[in-house]
Amino acid sequence: MAYRFASRCSVSVAAALCLCLAGVALADPAAFDLAGPKIDIDVTRGSSTLPVSQVPSLAAGDRLTMKADLPEAQSAHYLMVAVFLRGSTNPPPKRWFIACETWQAPCAREGLTLTVPKDAQQMLVFLAPETGGDFKTLVDAVRGRPGSFVRTSQDLHQASLDRSRLETYLAAVRTLGEADPAQLKDAAPLLARSLAIKVDDKCLDKIPILQAACLQQGRESLILNDGHSASLAQTLTTGLASDLALDASNTAQLKSGFYGPYIGSIFDIARIFDSFHTAQYQYIPALASTRGRQLSLTLNAAPSFHDPKSVLVVALPAIDAPQLPPLHAVDPAQVYCARRDSLVLPVDGAPLVFSTTYAHDMTLRLPGKDGAQLDLPARADPVHGGFLIDTTPLAGATPLAAEARATLHGYWGFDPYDGPSFRLVEARDEAWTVAPADESALIVGRQDIIHVRASSVSCVNSIALRDAAGREQKVEWKAVKPDELEAHVPLQDVPSGEISLLIAQYGRREPQRLVLHAFTEAARLDTFSVHAGDKDGLLSGNRLDEVERLVLKGVEFVPGELTTADGRDQLAMTARDARAANALRRDDSARAHVSLRDGRALDVRVAITSPRPSAQLMDKSAQRADNPGVGSIRLASPDELPQDAQLTFSLRSQSPMTFTHEDKVEVATADGSSSTVLDVASGALTLQNARVAVATLVPAKALGPSAFGPLRYRLVSNGVAGEWRPLATLVRLPVLKAIDCPRQPAEAVCTLTGNNLFLLDSVSGAPQFAQPTQVPDGFPGRSLRVPRPSHGQLYVKLRDDPAVINVVDLGIADEPAQAAGGATPTPAPPVTPPQVDESQAAPPAQEPTAARVGAAAAAAGVGAGPQQAVAPPPSTDSTPSAPDAPRGAASPLLSTPH
Repeated sequence: MAYRFASRCSVSVAAALCLCLAGVALADPAAFDLAGPKIDIDVTRGSSTLPVSQVPSLAAGDRLTMKADLPEAQSAHYLMVAVFLRGSTNPPPKRWFIACETWQAPCAREGLTLTVPKDAQQMLVFLAPETGGDFKTLVDAVRGRPGSFVRTSQDLHQASLDRSRLETYLAAVRTLGEADPAQLKDAAPLLARSLAIKVDDKCLDKIPILQAACLQQGRESLILNDGHSASLAQTLTTGLASDLALDASNTAQLKSGFYGPYIGSIFDIARIFDSFHTAQYQYIPALASTRGRQLSLTLNAAPSFHDPKSVLVVALPAIDAPQLPPLHAVDPAQVYCARRDSLVLPVDGAPLVFSTTYAHDMTLRLPGKDGAQLDLPARADPVHGGFLIDTTPLAGATPLAAEARATLHGYWGFDPYDGPSFRLVEARDEAWTVAPADESALIVGRQDIIHVRASSVSCVNSIALRDAAGREQKVEWKAVKPDELEAHVPLQDVPSGEISLLIAQYGRREPQRLVLHAFTEAARLDTFSVHAGDKDGLLSGNRLDEVERLVLKGVEFVPGELTTADGRDQLAMTARDARAANALRRDDSARAHVSLRDGRALDVRVAITSPRPSAQLMDKSAQRADNPGVGSIRLASPDELPQDAQLTFSLRSQSPMTFTHEDKVEVATADGSSSTVLDVASGALTLQNARVAVATLVPAKALGPSAFGPLRYRLVSNGVAGEWRPLATLVRLPVLKAIDCPRQPAEAVCTLTGNNLFLLDSVSGAPQFAQPTQVPDGFPGRSLRVPRPSHGQLYVKLRDDPAVINVVDLGIADEPAQAAGGATPTPAPPVTPPQVDESQAAPPAQEPTAARVGAAAAAAGVGAGPQQAVAPPPSTDSTPSAPDAPRGAASPLLSTPH
């Protein structure tokens, strides 16, 4: 036992200190786990009588009736001696020692009755084995060393109070562990707060069935210090015992807060008792736990009936002015519902309120609406962390005030006690709303959390969800603020559309209805990125098909093309006002507001990045691979680029300000079907200087034979691609071989032969392109009937660029012919073709034959009449035969190089 450690240490400090500390490190103080006898005690003050369990302190003049509750078969005779003490330096008079022989009448039948004398401060009860000289020995021992017994009284009573907290905690943990282990995780923190008990949080991480056993480990080490039930005496303050206690507090068992007032009291009691035991008597401390009028004693050592015989020492409450419990509300601002069925008012600050019955006849005094008062029964419950209020009397009561201040009242022993006050409200109709951030949070197919607000949510009893079909299901919820609750709305099996929350309150018959809207899964917005100076941005996320518009710093963007890659959507967004979008700067930090088609609005993070790379087109030229020959097509637009030509174009850097050797120029068709990259490494891009680059492109090789139409380019720098800009229009040219026209001018139709004539869109003989002949789609023939050339020229539109009228120079002059009336027609004035790039134009034909046509004619459509396609002659794979010499004798073929 601990006091024997202290005794051995007193023999030789130097020699035994290490042994003592080793002993303490290996064992906790001797546990009080032996059941002892019982003593029944009643206390009367004035006209009131209370059981000892409800008396926190005694007062002079109190009348005590005590009787030893020993079994009928008790063989050892105990002398019960009540002793009053009056301080450590003032021995009590002999009349303050009252003895009672528990085995003889009248003490065995009626017990002992005594009155607390004036100036008394402490009271002890001894149970000593009968020896004949036991009473005188006790009187001499107490009067000889009153200070030791004063200290014993203080520490024993303090240890009993601390022990009551431990027993209450262990009983609650055992009960919950057996009845509902799942509740321990929520109840343990409340028990710890109410009783000032140390709880190991690691125990709560275990499975529920193991939590109770874990929470009970350490037992005596669980008791913490608190302001109300702290020991009245400082423990182990002098001598070797003090050193022992201080060293013990550093052991594995007692460190980290385990060394508290309870263990300190046990060490102190052991030291004191060891200091005055004699050869005849040894003193055994008895901790008292109260239930009603009964004191149940618990011992930490088995009594001995041989020398030295054991004397049991019991401490009663101090004889002093009452010390009312410093109880206070956990949250004074919290609002509670007066008509709640299980109303709990959380309090802390006074563990003895929960572990003893010193606070009794407690009620909650509630003011009525008309000034009347109503007292509701209240009971301290450590499992719930406060006072449980019985609201049953309110069932038939008149309506209460909308909000009132209710106060705990009762008795602390014999003295009236006024406890903390609380804000209580009466249930009423509320204007329920949903937090703005949660208005669009309800998505079908899952459980969602929303925050519902009102002036007070304290009286909410239950919440149910009702869908459009009238089906109802329970909603889990909790109050997070006095005016706000958090609801977990189950929408796994609820269709989208209007739903309702039915909010029921205590004391009201009908629930209130809050109408909400459940949506299909909302678009998930990750980020909106836009380059500074761009009118186009990119929105990323999921379900972006629901996006209707996006507004960033007042600039509205509308959806464009939606693409999906790697399970994520990317939606191109274009600004309605390009000038306003150009004002966005890289350093701007903002969030954009996105409107969905169903009316919801979401925010998205914005990334305004550096301006896109860009380069301005300075100049360009195209050169055919070889001389196109006689009768070629003169391209009327400088933007048209023959497929077999070599294009050279120059660029001036804009962003960044200079080119690098890693920069690239990408060229592609407008539909993106064909593209190529020009860079310095391949030789297709040459840097004239840091600001100017010259690029070379042969479309037929780089883009393939099927590429046609508008070409565009963009600069790619550091992996970032710039905006597409127009470069040229790629056109494919047919190969024109010959044209055969009748010698009679009256015949207005000629025959044009060549390859790839399907590349012609239409053909006309007049510069105004009047009455053109359309070439059918997919024309497979090698000859076409076309209008007679006007002044040696045909006018054609190409399939790849039908908006431009190009000229075919035939290199022939019209022969004079007589009209039907014999008159010679007046020659038409010469036609000046549109200005074209000389590098693309073919030189005039040298053949004077009127039946010859340049390659440009192959780009024109052919038809039998105005706006009509002309079917090819039966023989489409051969040129006009030699016998037809009068109409086109000795006509060499005119071809366009391919």
